[in-house]
Amino acid sequence: VQLQASGGGLVQSGGSLRLSCVASGDRLEYYAIGWLRQAPGKKREGISCISNTNMAWYADSVKGRFTTSRDEAMNTAYLQMNSLKPEDTAVYRCATCWAGVGAYEYDDEGQGTLVTVSS
Repeated sequence: VQLQASGGGLVQSGGSLRLSCVASGDRLEYYAIGWLRQAPGKKREGISCISNTNMAWYADSVKGRFTTSRDEAMNTAYLQMNSLKPEDTAVYRCATCWAGVGAYEYDDEGQGTLVTVSS
């Protein structure tokens, strides 16, 4: 499967954005889909994973502010980001995901989309 994220941009602190992740080459319904981000000078961080039965996991850093969802008919997954903070500034990518030992694992990452949150 190939995944392509979009929807990033510049937003003020406290604002919202919705990212989209379009799948091609295979049906989205066969995969759990996750979101990762990498801020300048920081390690890549996995922030969510939603199964094909709509069970979702979130990192503590985004829990309560971000919501992931999926639309099988559109072959697209989404990340709704509310109450954005400057520390959410990063390149966001979507990927397939699964629960590893002690952490979620990610693969098939697509090109990212830049989210910039101004203070």
